[in-house]
Amino acid sequence: MASESDERKERLIDDVRPSLRKRIVVERVLDQLHTIENDQKEQIRQKARSVSELAAADLLISAVLRKPHAPGWFQAFVDALIHSGCEYAADCIQPDNPVDPAVEAENDYFVKLIEILSPSLMDMKTGVVNLECSAKELITQDDVEKIKTITANEGNRGGARELLRSIVRGRPGWFSQFLEILRGTDHKHLYELTGGSSDCDKTVGKLPLLKDEPVESEAAAGSQDSPECMVISSTNEPPEEQDLYQGVSAKSRQLPDSVEPSTSDPVEAAGGPENDDIVLRDYQMNVARPALEGKNIIICLPTGSGKTRVAVYITKKHLDHRRKEGCSGKVIILVNKVPLVEQHFNAEFQPFLKHTYKVERVSGDSQLKISFTEIVKNNDVIVCTAQILENYLERANTGEDEGVDLSDLTLIVIDECHHTQKGGVYNHIMMRYLKQKHKNIRLKKEQKKTLPLPQILGLTASPGVGGATKMEKAEDHILRICANLDASKIMTTDLGKFKREPRKSIQTVEDRKEDPFGDVIKNIMNDIHTHAELNPTSDLGSQTYEQWVVQKERIAATEENPKVRVCAEHLKQYSEGLNLCNTIRMRDALNFLTEYQEEEKKKKKSPDAELVIKTTETEQFLFNLFEGKKKDLKQLSEKPEFENDSLSKLRGKVLHEFTSRDKARGIIFTKTRRSAIALSQWIQENPKFADVGVKAYHVIGAGDQSVVKPMTSAEQRDVLTKFRDGEVNLLIATTVAEEGLDIAACNFVIRYGLVTNEIAMIQARGRGRAEDSSYTLVDVKNSGVAEKECVNEYRITMMNKAIDKIRTLKQEDYDRRMLEYQMQAIMEGRMRMKKKQRQQMQTEKGEVKFSCRSCSKHVCTGEDIEMVDVHRVNVSLEFRKLFIKRENTTLQERHFDSETETNDYIACKDCGQRWGSMMLYRGIDCPCLHVKNFVVTFNGKKKTKCTSWIDLKMSFPNFDYIQYGSHQLGKSSDEDD
Repeated sequence: MASESDERKERLIDDVRPSLRKRIVVERVLDQLHTIENDQKEQIRQKARSVSELAAADLLISAVLRKPHAPGWFQAFVDALIHSGCEYAADCIQPDNPVDPAVEAENDYFVKLIEILSPSLMDMKTGVVNLECSAKELITQDDVEKIKTITANEGNRGGARELLRSIVRGRPGWFSQFLEILRGTDHKHLYELTGGSSDCDKTVGKLPLLKDEPVESEAAAGSQDSPECMVISSTNEPPEEQDLYQGVSAKSRQLPDSVEPSTSDPVEAAGGPENDDIVLRDYQMNVARPALEGKNIIICLPTGSGKTRVAVYITKKHLDHRRKEGCSGKVIILVNKVPLVEQHFNAEFQPFLKHTYKVERVSGDSQLKISFTEIVKNNDVIVCTAQILENYLERANTGEDEGVDLSDLTLIVIDECHHTQKGGVYNHIMMRYLKQKHKNIRLKKEQKKTLPLPQILGLTASPGVGGATKMEKAEDHILRICANLDASKIMTTDLGKFKREPRKSIQTVEDRKEDPFGDVIKNIMNDIHTHAELNPTSDLGSQTYEQWVVQKERIAATEENPKVRVCAEHLKQYSEGLNLCNTIRMRDALNFLTEYQEEEKKKKKSPDAELVIKTTETEQFLFNLFEGKKKDLKQLSEKPEFENDSLSKLRGKVLHEFTSRDKARGIIFTKTRRSAIALSQWIQENPKFADVGVKAYHVIGAGDQSVVKPMTSAEQRDVLTKFRDGEVNLLIATTVAEEGLDIAACNFVIRYGLVTNEIAMIQARGRGRAEDSSYTLVDVKNSGVAEKECVNEYRITMMNKAIDKIRTLKQEDYDRRMLEYQMQAIMEGRMRMKKKQRQQMQTEKGEVKFSCRSCSKHVCTGEDIEMVDVHRVNVSLEFRKLFIKRENTTLQERHFDSETETNDYIACKDCGQRWGSMMLYRGIDCPCLHVKNFVVTFNGKKKTKCTSWIDLKMSFPNFDYIQYGSHQLGKSSDEDD
């Protein structure tokens, strides 16, 4: 009887061998299986190492089946599979409860689907998905540790590959849970790619089987790069179109204003808090109360005190209240920087609100597949950059396109609301609000219909004092911000036991006893002064000197004095070199000067060998002057005894932080992009830092105004993500990371020779969120940061006193001053508009002339300029004869929008002066002009300052694509004939 039973079990194992071997983790099963001899186990392990896991699993099954069998051999095998995390493999060989063939077929289909889509799934956030899969018991703890190890050693994609191998071994039902995890961890694209439908809960994990129709190879291949959703179906009906930002069906989009609850599906709810309860601390509830009553307020709390969490709470209560009353709610959260969109969406609004409301985010980086108007219609909460909302408010105002009205919104949350002043984008939005508010007051008196306006909630850690030196002016500054936001109150409170103040210290530096490197640079500058007959009146390298040099360059350009102009350009670079050698290594300063000289020489070399670009005597003098001193500078840069003391202080501070803390994580703020990159390289190359576990990287701005190659927004996000995850534990950043960056584990902040105003100081200091954080200021020669820090501390004290005084005002006095400031702001806005209209030179654009800033050659007139989006282009044949094209080494391929991109720059054919960039617009090369590279003459008078097109109050016609394209096609046809 026992023999017949063994034979039946052997046949069962043999029958399911093909699927069984795919679901066995050999090493783990061997550890649990004691019916196989040790030498056999070693052979199987060797097979896994030398051939494959599949071959080793086959050998293991053969070893289990080998006779004679030990008593209980079959149950021992089943137990080994279960205890090693191979439960589905154990289910496959259960004699009394066999796996349903339909279930097996469906499971095999899902496994195949994952194999097909694996190239796209490699880009998942492996660490996050790994933890979620472990929490849902889709993988074992052994799997989790192995995935972590592979991710650390081979990178994110290697870990993702192992994670997918682990998941597909699970029991049926793993696929729908995996979809939930992808959706809940902000992998909406991957969720939809694997067949998930955000408008159909019931189909999740129950895709129809492809019994007769093979998966299209083209669809599978295209899935890696295409942003389109891949929908696999056995029917011939086309899948319903899905939007990149909005998962609702076309049918549901027909009812954007429905007052029915916009409940999120279970898949979207996965990965967030177990429920949507938000618990506020007492001080948070105190500042939130007026907003919960529907009032406009500003919440002013220190960084790290949970302002955003309060905003989430207010948002939820606002939407709940409107739903209860049978009204729809629409909330927009405005931020002023792209990285903050993802941060607020992922860390706060999406996790707490997704259970009951539709939450979406949009930024300038988004490749919108549908319009922002549709996103606003189809979602309850939208996190976006302020400029996007302003653009669509303007569209609605001009009627040129479907836009967004303020009346469409019920609550606007403005993050970092202290920027609602001085003509910024926040101010533009609020000026629209204030104009409508006061228009409503008039309409109400006339008993006419008014337009509804949204509630306003402002968030800030510091409104600042606006440069005030007296309490009255500080109070006035803050009241104007309150007026601009139409705030009925500014709410602040004592944090009590939750108050966190980082330990502060100032590292002062001593002047070098000897600075031979700087002396050589100063000697070069003095030689240039003599050559150009210039007499500076301030210390070389000082801020005053730099301003003097810039002024000399402008005057020389307008007076067509190329000798002084080019000398001033070089002096500006040497002044920067002096500052750099006081901040970073001498060799970094030398590299900067060398790169500049090489770039200037490159301008004098034409890509066309037949073309000769003139080098003037002054330019040759400047090139020879640097070459003659370059050897001395290089020798001095290699002598560490002459390095600046600031670097020594910085080194000591960083080493102290990393040796005195268990897990140090900090940010160094520095002034320029170049110094951020150089400091990052210095730390990475210094073995002392590596010995204490420092893993440093830099994050700089995304704009392309600097000569330093900018970071793209995607690169910024990648570095900040690594910093949050601990892959990078020391961030060297420019001010791009000062505001809003929320890393709870950051425990020290260093401002390296950088102090601006009191707002920036509070923001930078607030990046240290962890307990026992420290804030250090490292002085740098000529920076004056220690003195500026004292001034900022005084301003902070003044600001707090001003806020307290404002809060004690009687409400009628406060309201009267609000009304006065609002009326003033509206009237000033009207005056600016009238002035702008008077300054328009559209009818006189022929009187505008552009000449090369370097050689003064006439280039074109305003008649030749046309607009492509926000760019000024000159596509005339005469202009094309005047310039040459060069590769832009400082700029990656950059997309202005979906139709334009640029890689090259254009330069004067005679002198090599850069004029702008070559922009490809819908298949046409369009030379794009940068006005700062020209001398502008209007009505015979040269403009001394014209560094951006904003300085030239002038409109140009839009580029006529059809007319130009027809002309070019006609020419090409003639040539073909």
